Amino acid sequence: MINGQYRYSFNPKKPLDFKKIRNIVLFSLLGLVLLIGIFTSFYTVDDKQQAVVTTFGKVTDITDPGLHFKAPFGIQQAHKVDVNVYQKIELGYVTDTNGKTATVEDESSMITGDYNIVNVDFFVEYKISDPVQYLFSANDPALILKNLIQSQVRNVVGSSTVDAVLTDGKENIQQQVRELVSEILSDYDVGLTLIDVRIQDAEPPTSAVVEAFKAVETAKQNAEAVVNDAKAYQNAKLPEAQAQADKLLQNAQYLKQKRINEAMEAVAMFNAMYEEYSQNPNITKSRMYYEAISQILPGVKVYINTGDSNSMNMLLPLESIVGGN
Repeated sequence: MINGQYRYSFNPKKPLDFKKIRNIVLFSLLGLVLLIGIFTSFYTVDDKQQAVVTTFGKVTDITDPGLHFKAPFGIQQAHKVDVNVYQKIELGYVTDTNGKTATVEDESSMITGDYNIVNVDFFVEYKISDPVQYLFSANDPALILKNLIQSQVRNVVGSSTVDAVLTDGKENIQQQVRELVSEILSDYDVGLTLIDVRIQDAEPPTSAVVEAFKAVETAKQNAEAVVNDAKAYQNAKLPEAQAQADKLLQNAQYLKQKRINEAMEAVAMFNAMYEEYSQNPNITKSRMYYEAISQILPGVKVYINTGDSNSMNMLLPLESIVGGN
């Protein structure tokens, strides 16, 4: 102690304890390695992901969302893949971070089956269906899908007319592209599933042609309006016509039944007259003759000559025979 203070002095003659220093360094390294091992032995998978676990580069497990353990120091690796997320491909245009779009003419410009040039933009949705195939079957599965869609889009548009591409054939074109791409994609087996293919926009390359097609579309809409009006008129008038037809049919049925009844009545009268005639032919003939005379000469008095020249009552009035007044 000097002046009430302790002072330490280094003695250069005292040798360093290298063993102690080595032990300190070793324990420090072991602690660091242990900490690294602990922190690299756990991984978390969120609810939109699956993780493909590889051991020395070989796939050994696929884990679902949650906290999981793996061997540290690169022995095992967890490759996280977004399997429950719809991903998109823009074909013919690109959208920036501000939401503005720009045309990619190399992708959008196409030739139709009737040799017209159109600009068609497609919006594609897909998802990862097999994370193992997605990670290890190809370098860039999304690029493969994009090239495949572009190829099939040009194929379908190239076999369609310009009217179909720009107006009423879009749904059919989308359906054909979906079917073709899905079939080929299953053969490629890159771990992707096509969800939807939609035509985002379709237009001819010049403003004059655009206006012409707008006029065509307006004419089609007007034609549809006229057809709808005609159908409405038909629906309004058809019940009236049906009611009139039912009325005429009922009247015809009534007249038919009336004629049948009259004919049956006439037949009954004829049969009765014939029966009377068969019993007394001469009397029946005379009566029929007298009735015919009274119908032919209404209001005229007719007398019958009895043929008795000596009798004063040679003439008999017809009314007394036929029952007239």
